[in-house]
Amino acid sequence: MRNLIEELRWRGLVQDIMPGTEEHLCKEMTTGYIGFDPTADSLHIGSLVPIMLLVHMQKFGHKPIALIGGATGMVGDPSGKSEERNLLSEDILHHNLSCVKKQLEKFLDFDATLPNAAEMVNNYDWFKEISFLQFIRDAGKHISINYMLAKESVKKRMESESGMSFTEFTYQLVQGYDFFWLYKNKHCRLQMGGSDQWGNIVTGTELIRKKGGGEAFAFTCPLMTKADGGKFGKTEKGNVWLDAKKTSPYQFYQFWLNAADEDAKKYLRIFTMLSKKDIDELIAKHNGNEHMRLMQQKLAEEITTFVHSRQDYEFAVQASQILFSNNTAEILKQLNEDELLQVLEGVPAIHFLKSDLVSGTDFISFLTGTKIFPSKGEAKKMVLGGGVSINKLRVESAEFVIDTKQLLNGKYLLIQKGKKNYYLVKAV
Repeated sequence: MRNLIEELRWRGLVQDIMPGTEEHLCKEMTTGYIGFDPTADSLHIGSLVPIMLLVHMQKFGHKPIALIGGATGMVGDPSGKSEERNLLSEDILHHNLSCVKKQLEKFLDFDATLPNAAEMVNNYDWFKEISFLQFIRDAGKHISINYMLAKESVKKRMESESGMSFTEFTYQLVQGYDFFWLYKNKHCRLQMGGSDQWGNIVTGTELIRKKGGGEAFAFTCPLMTKADGGKFGKTEKGNVWLDAKKTSPYQFYQFWLNAADEDAKKYLRIFTMLSKKDIDELIAKHNGNEHMRLMQQKLAEEITTFVHSRQDYEFAVQASQILFSNNTAEILKQLNEDELLQVLEGVPAIHFLKSDLVSGTDFISFLTGTKIFPSKGEAKKMVLGGGVSINKLRVESAEFVIDTKQLLNGKYLLIQKGKKNYYLVKAV
């Protein structure tokens, strides 16, 4: 077997690793798993790190399992949390699970004819059959309270003002049992996760050793951070989601395109399948030509294509040019309403009566009526100077008449004033 850990190390995807893990992965095809939290009906870009681990694992000939935490989602993981989260109903969890499953199927090969076909499991399927008494007798007796209290995530919460509920305290034992169940039923020998999961993961290896008399392996990857100290994957609007309905492919593309240089270097290794040679060459080209943003462009291309599609990436590139290029009138006309609103998100919106456009209205009156200009004199001066455009076409006559034929999708106009001021006028 090729050395998976060596590949993941240069990509910055290994933090803690259990002795013997690297050697075992080089020796034989290994089944390994990562857990995904079903607290939302879409994964977000924070989930891309574990997804990439599973993708690399399968590429190197190993068998990946994605565990969806239908049972653990009902309990709540205290790792890295300052307070207990709200527990979800069974109906909401079921909906979230089906959505997350569809997303994971885009990244992994589930073809059952492959020896290392990916699998998806839901821990609710085995926990629903286990009674509380059965669980504390069969699993609880193997892990001491001292062992559980020594975990960093438990210590922090025990010392906090809000404390820790018994429900959350049992989480590491529940997750540990997942590993034991997969070891026993799926011959799973490896668990991976973020570095905040190390305590929960080793509880699983301990349970396998004590209850099953077997040997299991584990490693974690670092938690994602940004060079400026900001939280990775968060924007003013909140999470950057993998679901195109929650975060449009255009917004998704823009997120990566706007990465700082230091972050882009790191993200290229972690979130793309580009080789070390290709990444090193790209960084070398970028250095000294920072204004061209070569790293960010390649990063945005690779990840948008990987998560969405080549077509979505190409649309995002075209759409990005609309506000920053003059010859994009034709592209603007081709956009449907959803695409148009994606591209013009954040552009100030103004309402105007559609009835006033039916018989036509002179452009100067329109510009003052929409408050884009404070006076007709100022509007006329800028129009005659070639400083005003409608739908990316320059208006050069003060006698120009605007009517419903100019409306994009039958209801919108994009007005540009000067080089950088845009207004989206909606005819109502």
